[in-house]
Parts: sequence; structure tokens; C-alpha cells
Amino acid sequence: MADEVQLDRLSSKELHDRAVKYAVTHGDIRFLWRLLESIPAAQAAAGNLGESEADIKYVVPILHDYVHAGDGNVAEVLRPMYLRYLGEHS
Repeated sequence: MADEVQLDRLSSKELHDRAVKYAVTHGDIRFLWRLLESIPAAQAAAGNLGESEADIKYVVPILHDYVHAGDGNVAEVLRPMYLRYLGEHS
């Protein structure tokens, strides 16, 4: 795994993909659950208030957002989470 400097150079999308791949490969359900819990707040912080309210009420949108948590402003908000996780597992 890369060191923190190398990780910081990656795009948020790349960080998301690496973190999720690592968690899935290693069966790290705890990280994946924390990611799911973090998405509504990240949606709100990224200015998608309607999305965040809907996600709190419905599981299917959360799963949809999980797939896209590496995209756009949401990925930028979640970037510290991806960096921390990948740094812990370097």
C-alpha cells in the first residue's frame, strides 16, 4: 500500500475505489458500514440536502449512493475518511 504522500496525490475517486476495494477484499464490514453512515452527512455537506434527507429515510438510495460515493463533491467530503482508512492499512 502507498504512503500518505502518495495517497494524498490520488483523486478522491481513486481513494474511494482503493478504500472500498481493500475493505471488500478484507471483509472489513465495519468500514463499509461507517461509509454508508457517512454518506448522508457528506451529501448535505456537498450541498445535496434533498439527497441527504432521502437517504436517512430509505435504504435503497443509501446503497445507490454507496456505489457513487467516489464521485464529485461527495467524494471530496469523504476524502479524509478514505485517506485515514488507507493510511491505517498501508
